[in-house]
Amino acid sequence: MLKKMITLKNPKSRSAEAFRTLRTNIQFSSLDKEFKSIVVTSSGAGEGKSTVLSNLAITMAESGKKVILVDCDFRKPSIHKKMGITNSVGLTNILVQDVKKEECIVKTDVNNLFILTSGPIPPNPAELLGTQKMKNFIEILKSEYDLVLIDAPPVLAVTDAQILATITDGVIFVASYGEAQKDALVDAKELIDKVGGKILGIVFNKVPETVSGYYGKYYEGYYDKEK
Repeated sequence: MLKKMITLKNPKSRSAEAFRTLRTNIQFSSLDKEFKSIVVTSSGAGEGKSTVLSNLAITMAESGKKVILVDCDFRKPSIHKKMGITNSVGLTNILVQDVKKEECIVKTDVNNLFILTSGPIPPNPAELLGTQKMKNFIEILKSEYDLVLIDAPPVLAVTDAQILATITDGVIFVASYGEAQKDALVDAKELIDKVGGKILGIVFNKVPETVSGYYGKYYEGYYDKEK
């Protein structure tokens, strides 16, 4: 499954190059303060955030950074499916049952890339993410990895992404070209702003080849149709 990611399947493609540009933009945006933990979310469902995050994680790891990809979407986890690994144990086991993280973190075939799946879906996702134990765990990961990349549910659906924004260094939005509504993006941004989260920028996903991408300091297009 991992080999299906565009950055591995076709590393010379325009899409893969877009992820390398995104990686560079993130690195340059953190010159004053290093971003060691980043949440990737969207305003609504189906915009491709998990696929974008997975490809970004691969690209970051290929640059030599020790990266851990953490699935904090406790409601509809998908990272394990995209990476082709089991979700029998994961983050919820660590937080609820005190399972050692070494028993849950998976080393991938990509050098420097590690995965922590969500684990079994809990009955109280937001409450679990808001615990001091979760905050402490993120700090532990930041001390052991160069970069912690976190998959979060859509902002407008639940409060989970807002909670994660308060305990991480920055937030990246994924917006599906031609599908994401401007008002929804504005509302999502305001919700992150209200909790003091730092928004790093937007990744425009599923941009048609015929459309010229917009390249700014924090912005990048992703040209595949993957979700």
